[in-house]
Amino acid sequence: MSISVHLIRELDEIDPKLRRALLALLEELERQREESVTKKEFNELKEIVRDLSLSVKDLSEAQKRSEEGLTKLETTVGKLAEAQKKSEERLTKLEITVGKLAEAQKKSEERLTKLEITVGKLAEAQKKSEERLTKLEITVGKLAEAQKKSEKRLTKLEITVGKLAEAQKKSEERLTKLEVTVGDLVEAQKKTETRLNELAEAQKRTEVRLNELAEAQRKTEVRLNELAEAQRKTEIRLNELTEAQKKTEIRLNELAEAQRKTEKQIAKLAKGFDDTRHQVGGLSRSVAYALENEAYRKLPVFLKTKHRIEVIDRFVRTYIGDREINVFGKARLNGKEVFIVGDAVLKLDDPSKLKVVWEQVGVVKEEFGGEIIPIIITHFAKPEVLERAQKAGIIVVQSFEWD
Repeated sequence: MSISVHLIRELDEIDPKLRRALLALLEELERQREESVTKKEFNELKEIVRDLSLSVKDLSEAQKRSEEGLTKLETTVGKLAEAQKKSEERLTKLEITVGKLAEAQKKSEERLTKLEITVGKLAEAQKKSEERLTKLEITVGKLAEAQKKSEKRLTKLEITVGKLAEAQKKSEERLTKLEVTVGDLVEAQKKTETRLNELAEAQKRTEVRLNELAEAQRKTEVRLNELAEAQRKTEIRLNELTEAQKKTEIRLNELAEAQRKTEKQIAKLAKGFDDTRHQVGGLSRSVAYALENEAYRKLPVFLKTKHRIEVIDRFVRTYIGDREINVFGKARLNGKEVFIVGDAVLKLDDPSKLKVVWEQVGVVKEEFGGEIIPIIITHFAKPEVLERAQKAGIIVVQSFEWD
């Protein structure tokens, strides 16, 4: 406590017991500003303070009697009249200052009382306050005892007044120090008032903060209730999802069984499709063979009429190397012997079929050499594929053309 340290330093010349009592009182006042009590506890505190005030009043009366004795003592000092006059003037000033300090202290106590009324509801603080008040009562008792001893010393001082001429000079010096000390007390009182203002403002802020905390607590409780409701709904939803999951698993098992049955059915269909494909393939081959057989009969006349190609050896279906040649024959063009090589397709709609013919031409050319005329027999040729074949030099014969 900065004020107490300052007082300890400045009140070195005061009687040690009195100084200890004053320091204990100031320390208790400082602590009291930091304590908080309930209204009931504060009323009890007021009763204790009232009792202490009576004790302090008795001490003040005793102090007053001591001052009267000191006045009588000053009257008997004949040789120190002038010095006594100055001392009285300085004492008067000191008394005025002390009076102001007492008034300021009274105001501080009033403000402290108002501040204590607004403090919170802490039972433990009340217990500590009672303990400190007990210490304060002990301190006041010690102060009263010190006062009694002071009165006795003043009595002795009256007897030995004649021997205190030199002591008067020291008293003046001590009065000077006391004036300085009182000035420091005035400054300390100002600081105390400032501190009280700060404490009052802090108390207001604390009350505002408590209100905010109370509101936040209320909102938290509301939020917790909302979260509890949300948790309840979540649990219901989880139960619903669990039930749905069970149904889904049952449905998946049913779908898996249906899938297994479907796969079996697909396998059966695939087998049937393969059989059908083989049958269709055979039928297609039969139709193609029929087209080739008809072409073998019709081509000689058609080629001679349309392309001036004279067939000199009948058309056959044969193997050259390991390659099946569907249309193979010998002919004469412009007096020169040539080979006619080609294929029969039901419908010429894919350019890749032209490649098959060129592969057949390559096989025959490798085997026999000479000039080779490529040919394709079909029932119908797609226009763009027909044009591409003609540009490549392939004779395309559609079955409707030889009739």
